[in-house]
Amino acid sequence: MIIVPVKDGENIERALKKFKRKFEKTGVVKELRARQQFDKPSVKKRLKMEHAIYVQHLRDEEQ
Repeated sequence: MIIVPVKDGENIERALKKFKRKFEKTGVVKELRARQQFDKPSVKKRLKMEHAIYVQHLRDEEQ
């Protein structure tokens, strides 16, 4: 269960934003979408490798 403490006088939009961030970090929606279809292990491996190359490329550009 996700609990978002709301301080007195805190804006409801800010509390909702905190809730959305916490919910996204749990990965529920991501897992649900992944379970809707079967991906072969080779496809998963290829996508993971492509993502790693992309992230590495971004880090190289920063420096």
